Amino acid sequence: LFDPKFTHDIQSGYSASEIYLKALNEKQELHRKMATITTQLWKKYFPDITQPTDDLKAIKMMIDRLSMRHVSRDSLIIAIRQQLPTLVSFIRDKNIVYLDPTKPLEVRETPDYMRGVAGASISSPGVFEKSRPTYYNVTPLDDYNEEQAESYLREYNHYMLQILNIHEAIPGHYVQLIYSNQAPSLVKSIFGNGAMIEGWACYTERMMLEEGYGAAEQPEMWLMYYKWNLRIACNTILDYSVHVLDMSKEQAMDLLTKEAFQQQTEAAEKWQRCQLTQVQLCSYYTGLTEIYDFRQSQKKTLGSAFNLKSFHEQFLSYGSAPVPEIKKMMEAEQQQKEKGK
Repeated sequence: LFDPKFTHDIQSGYSASEIYLKALNEKQELHRKMATITTQLWKKYFPDITQPTDDLKAIKMMIDRLSMRHVSRDSLIIAIRQQLPTLVSFIRDKNIVYLDPTKPLEVRETPDYMRGVAGASISSPGVFEKSRPTYYNVTPLDDYNEEQAESYLREYNHYMLQILNIHEAIPGHYVQLIYSNQAPSLVKSIFGNGAMIEGWACYTERMMLEEGYGAAEQPEMWLMYYKWNLRIACNTILDYSVHVLDMSKEQAMDLLTKEAFQQQTEAAEKWQRCQLTQVQLCSYYTGLTEIYDFRQSQKKTLGSAFNLKSFHEQFLSYGSAPVPEIKKMMEAEQQQKEKGK
């Protein structure tokens, strides 16, 4: 049942088993990159401790140390509000994508009826109410005890919170869904493809760092980004393993805490989410892979004529269509332009 649902829901150029195998390889590659950065930072943070020869143990020690830098439980929403203007300024300075100043974004507490699945999310206005604001929903930690709150805040530490804001808001979900509302096709806007929507948000995280975001805090920012990126690869591994390979809760928690370096609270909530959904957790890595690979092929094809802002705005102009369909439409438009010359 998982395979046909993946085919119809994700609408990818990959099958479920193919993207699962790619995610396994990605996990290994991310571990390698994280080990390299950990070695680079070791003396800075652990001058009197010998680095463990076990890479996963050393990475976890470094992540645990960096995760100590986080906001207080009472200032989570305030910190998110304060950080968004920095993202706006960076995008405008770097000419990354047009941001419509007439489309308001409001950070609010997640309404009660939406709580229990994700700690942060975006509620975008529909195509028939374009003037209404987009809501960035953030769930307060009121129901957490001190230990759970500290675990959550370490997961969304100083570095990760910035990546979360890129993903959920600017230039992630908020920007993509605003563009989707302007697309001429109501079908593509209303019946949005989840892999494209989540893939775009994940793509923007890497793209922003590549463009120099957080330069003053690198390589720490890259290490935490790789941890975040490891999360989406492990989302796919978890989703496929639980629903196809009968992975147990114990195995799942080991994957998330020991190999993905997640805090206990985050891992427990991801396990709960995997009981409530199927296939959706594959959408992040699948969409990211297809969007990033397409951008790289466009760079190669267009050479010096490639413009990042133009690529982003054209890619977003088709609504929330499946990535393979956007690829076909963009390539067809480029061929028409070449014929016109």
